[in-house]
Amino acid sequence: MINQWIRNNEKAALILTVIRVYLGYTWLTSGLGKVTGGFEVDGFLMGAIGKAEGAHPAVQGWWAIFLEQFALPNHELFAFLVMWGEVFAGIALILGLFTNIAALGGILMNFAFLFSGTTSTNPQMVILTVFLLVAGANAGKYGLDRWVLPHLPRKIAWPKRKTLAH
Repeated sequence: MINQWIRNNEKAALILTVIRVYLGYTWLTSGLGKVTGGFEVDGFLMGAIGKAEGAHPAVQGWWAIFLEQFALPNHELFAFLVMWGEVFAGIALILGLFTNIAALGGILMNFAFLFSGTTSTNPQMVILTVFLLVAGANAGKYGLDRWVLPHLPRKIAWPKRKTLAH
């Protein structure tokens, strides 16, 4: 019942628009601050790796290994991806353009920050983003998705599965 309401209702679309624009503004301002302020990620990565030690680590060992062995050696790439990922997710969410893709990118960044031991606004952003993802196209109904999505192909031709006969 609630799933139908959030995916199809006009009032739900209005509420989702407010959530979408709020999240977009949050991502855009954060990303622009990083782009214009000179953003370095290596200190953040080192801090997150350091949080993986002790009796009750804030960062799980598997994530610290990923950060230490992959993200840290490629910190310029990760700085670029974070800065511009935040900017583009913000713009897309504000405009309601490819809303679900932008929301998915945003929630992936939120979880990466949470895995790295940073709480801040990430939990509330995750919760709000889940509503956008569950709502599907209704989250972008009052945005550019309303005009763009109808022109995209609806179905992908997946190969048919063979079923076992009883």
